Amino acid sequence: MKRVAIIAAMPGELKPLVHGWPHESRHDVALWRRRHGESEWIATCAGVGVAAAKRAFEEIEKDGAIDSVFSIGWAGALREEFAPGQAYRVSGVIDARTGERFGAADQSEECWLVTSDRVADQADKRQLAAAYEAGLVDMEAAGIARQALIRSIPFYCLKGVSDGFSDELPDFNRFISKHGQFQSAQFILFTMLRPWHWPALMRLGQNSKQSAQAIAESLRDILERSPR
Repeated sequence: MKRVAIIAAMPGELKPLVHGWPHESRHDVALWRRRHGESEWIATCAGVGVAAAKRAFEEIEKDGAIDSVFSIGWAGALREEFAPGQAYRVSGVIDARTGERFGAADQSEECWLVTSDRVADQADKRQLAAAYEAGLVDMEAAGIARQALIRSIPFYCLKGVSDGFSDELPDFNRFISKHGQFQSAQFILFTMLRPWHWPALMRLGQNSKQSAQAIAESLRDILERSPR
């Protein structure tokens, strides 16, 4: 049986895709599974960042070898042409910590992504765009690409834009734990007391919902066209 891993950071990124799939949680890693012909699709999330993505990857491997892997989820735009609410097939990823570059198996679109070790604010986005000439930024894809390279399996990357290049948002980094968990209760309390953030956060929520749906539709199309 062909095993396809689909790795995201948070459940919201997977929600439109895995609706109705059997779900379980093991060692703080959420897993959803679906059989499709002779293939098994396993979607998972363990938190934000490269270390959490590696934990998710390894949890899937406990049940058998992975034949291909998709890094999916939300990303920030590093250029104005990458529109919030849309999904893009990434042709390659760059690790901002090491400068390593990893090509994706799907080269149908000219879209490079850079993986940062923090949620990028406006200043970070300008710096990353200038340094790497990439179109998107996330916190996991390069780590997943590295694991795929070690195992010599195909790596794919599909990202939805949650925040545009010029969007001004609060600092999310202070609400991410050392294990990559987003501390929602603390963030909600923080924003309740700062109403000037509400309009931007409402747009972020709508963009995130739309882009997660776009990811799900694009990924279903890719997976259902693949040999079973």
